[in-house]
Amino acid sequence: MPDQPSSPVQGFMHVPVLAEPLMQTLAAELSDPCQCGVFIDATLGGGGHSALLLDRYPELQLVGLDHDATARLAAAERLKLHEHRVSIVATNFADYTPEQPVALVLADLGVSSPQLDVAQRGFSFRLDGPLDMRMNPADGGETAAELLARLDESELADLIYAYGEERLSRRIARRIKADLAASGAYGGTAALAYAVAGCYPPKARRGRIHPATRTFQALRIAVNDELAVLDRLLQQAPGWLQPDGLLAIISFHSLEDRRVKTAFLRDERLQRVTRKPLRADEDEQLINPRSRSAKLRIARRLPLESSSEE
Repeated sequence: MPDQPSSPVQGFMHVPVLAEPLMQTLAAELSDPCQCGVFIDATLGGGGHSALLLDRYPELQLVGLDHDATARLAAAERLKLHEHRVSIVATNFADYTPEQPVALVLADLGVSSPQLDVAQRGFSFRLDGPLDMRMNPADGGETAAELLARLDESELADLIYAYGEERLSRRIARRIKADLAASGAYGGTAALAYAVAGCYPPKARRGRIHPATRTFQALRIAVNDELAVLDRLLQQAPGWLQPDGLLAIISFHSLEDRRVKTAFLRDERLQRVTRKPLRADEDEQLINPRSRSAKLRIARRLPLESSSEE
């Protein structure tokens, strides 16, 4: 078996992305940072962002949401010093409703490093594993392998293009369906990544981004219905906020960022704090290469009399 981390928290000890821009903006924008009340971390993960916020704001109460049991265990261990101010809930953020309005909602939409780095989860083409890609396998649902088997070539090409923005989607879909017709199934993520890379010209296979990146992204989004879940969060989260409360969302690809940008512009309950997304500086990108694609947008909940809400 592949080596596993000795404890859940060890596996989830990654540096939270865009931490400095987030903390600087919150320090400037929180209306009363000494009494900021309740904060919802809608994507708790290993608790990296939450640990920083709990350290910075002694009066802050945290509600952390995550449907991954390993992540919840890791976060509980990481946040142990603040456990009297922490409540961790086993749920997807799309299925949650807070008991009271809150001062801050944060969502980091990226797949965490521990999920990517555990081969059995099937997210990574760099580590061979089963074609699963489900964020929470315990809930059941269709795996990536089952999705590939179910879709016809045209449907698969459309999915890879729509969710991966992959210009070679039709060539890739043709190759995948031909392989499945010949062998019945891929042996794992490495075999699928090899097939996708083979659809690229030789020179294009040696770029900074692996040729399979967009196809794997598309399959992961489809398996977990990620964009529909994000749409529900963008609709619901402004209603969770108290007047002047902040909604901060970190996205990692253009499909997510466009949705966040559009919601912040069109939702009459919100006013943008960041006109343009905050990005990682060169130092952070060197330390954490996955921060290169991260974008942080923050919006403020308008007072009730300024919105159209009853």
